[in-house]
Amino acid sequence: MRVATWNVNSVRARSGRVVDWLQRADVDVLAMQEIKCKDAQFPHEAFEQAGYEVVTHGLSQWNGVAFASRIGLADVEHDFAGMPGFGKPLPDGSLPLEARAMAVTVGDDVRLWSLYVPNGRELDDPHYA
Repeated sequence: MRVATWNVNSVRARSGRVVDWLQRADVDVLAMQEIKCKDAQFPHEAFEQAGYEVVTHGLSQWNGVAFASRIGLADVEHDFAGMPGFGKPLPDGSLPLEARAMAVTVGDDVRLWSLYVPNGRELDDPHYA
């Protein structure tokens, strides 16, 4: 099984490049980060035409994670226990969760996570907490 990960920095702008690379590199499963789109905006058709099943976790034009697999996807899970939130507190005092984590099971029960971890900020930035 060939597994790869790619911070695509906007999958809608790069879907052709991503799909072409998947086929050339003979990748079975791709974990994507920073898809920068809602689930309904993801270019599913391009991946499906190349033989890949896709699951996404995108909430807006920021963040977002996804998987493309030609060997099946099962047990999809968004977020994880204890995942930190960020932004303006919700009415219950908790912080909203961003679309930064998703797990899937592929092949013969291989569990994979696609994680988009904050980067490129000052060390004291609130995202790092």
